[in-house]
Amino acid sequence: MNVTLAVKQYVTRMIEDSGPGMKVLLMDKDTTSIVSMVYTQSEILQKEVYLLERIDSQNRDNMKHLKAICYLRPTKENVESLIQELRRPKYSVYFIYFSNVISKSEIKALAEADEQEVVAEIQGRSWDPTMLARSTQGLTSVLLALKKCPVIRYQLSSDMAKRLAESVKLIITKEYELFDFRKTEVPPLLLILDRSDDAITPLLNQWTYQAMVHELLGLNNNRIDLSRVPGISKDLREVVLSADNDDFYANNLYLNFGEIGTNIKNLMEDFQKKKPKGQQRLESISDMKAFVDSYPQFKKMSGAVSKHVTVVGELSRLVAERQLMEVSEVEQELACQNDHSSAQQKVRRLLRLPGVCELDAVRLVMLYALRYERHSNSALPAMMEELAKRGVSEKYRKMVHSVVEYGGKRVRGSDLVTATDAVAITKQFLKGLKGVENVYTQHQPLLQDTLDQLVKGKLRDAQFPYLGASSLRDRPQDVLVFVVGGATYEEALCVYNLNRSVPGVRIVLGGTTVHILTTVLTTVHTTVHTTVHTTVHSTKRY
Repeated sequence: MNVTLAVKQYVTRMIEDSGPGMKVLLMDKDTTSIVSMVYTQSEILQKEVYLLERIDSQNRDNMKHLKAICYLRPTKENVESLIQELRRPKYSVYFIYFSNVISKSEIKALAEADEQEVVAEIQGRSWDPTMLARSTQGLTSVLLALKKCPVIRYQLSSDMAKRLAESVKLIITKEYELFDFRKTEVPPLLLILDRSDDAITPLLNQWTYQAMVHELLGLNNNRIDLSRVPGISKDLREVVLSADNDDFYANNLYLNFGEIGTNIKNLMEDFQKKKPKGQQRLESISDMKAFVDSYPQFKKMSGAVSKHVTVVGELSRLVAERQLMEVSEVEQELACQNDHSSAQQKVRRLLRLPGVCELDAVRLVMLYALRYERHSNSALPAMMEELAKRGVSEKYRKMVHSVVEYGGKRVRGSDLVTATDAVAITKQFLKGLKGVENVYTQHQPLLQDTLDQLVKGKLRDAQFPYLGASSLRDRPQDVLVFVVGGATYEEALCVYNLNRSVPGVRIVLGGTTVHILTTVLTTVHTTVHTTVHTTVHSTKRY
């Protein structure tokens, strides 16, 4: 199951169904991001799409020689913009596609606006603007793209997971004809989880290439802004990292930072071997032909080398500047070990180091607060004083208590940090005997154990019940996992390894976001604030 490929095929189908001729692709803010993730500019040009425009742009020219392919979310704003567009059309003909189901009343409004009869076709799949409906429509869009009508399981301890499961089921039932796909021997499974059951994983620094780029540099629609890198050249102020078009990135995105350093060195050495020598003379037609044939490949390799050397160099600078190796080692001890005295001493020592940045200091105290939430000798008050002495803002200091309210023992459906049953204690003991390959990668997310139990057919119905009467008698094969509150790249690595190691199982991971520390803080603040607010008014958690 490949979500990127499925989306690309849908976009390709939209373009091809409009027939030959010059085209403009008319999108909104969100569908622009979707298309940019699956198509490069050169690829879409080959499909005769010569112009990309936003539906909300006020400065578009009349171009009656172009066909318009509209790919939009059917929000009220987009539908209204499209109505205005159809009343004064700028293009010869319109092929309209929505990202999910659109209401009959909105179709009627569009038909009434099409006074000049420029609309050739309307097809629809939509997302609602509200968060719950947005997640529902996002999930159902993926299910439609992958042609899956799943059995649904959800995390019983989470009201939010249950509500999302019911909302997805309602859409599937209501639009049963859309989900009438070919039956398989083992039905696909949608498993809906809640981030609050494992608030530790998104707080940890990660050391794989993809995760480090996302956390330290910012990865937005496969683009990285390097404009703040000291001494950066103009050509490298913004670079693209896409596994579809970058072999080095595709081969290294799940490798750890140490391995990346070695592979960058090998890439440089390979580049030096292939680099044309300065004294090379083109004395014959065959020499010239060989040079011309090899030049595009050389130029592409040169760009890849420059890009990755710059990215890895900046990651190295930030790791050293923020003392992240020392910070990460203590994070891993907090997450995986059970030595309170050692942990609190190491955290407090790091809080006094000026090189440790504000957010990393807050991250460490949050991890300590979650790990030793009810310890009799808790050093949390002293750590909070240390944060205040450092000048950490009151907003961030309050977030320490918020993260406990969000993902503490009172909320969690699982025992995240303490093994309680015989099997779990034995596994933890054996892991300790074996040791770990890397002190910075000791931690395994809760999702690892959840999926391990799932693929073995041992995931407890009492904790993860099925929605409705449907259930699986056999081990699942196609699994979609959605994390309410956001997923992480550490969990993506876990899914990647499971897909490689368990034959016949295909797992896709999604969530409301892919976290870095700042998005974790936003999620925690929003959830805790919303929970308190709605409790006052209606005693329900939204």
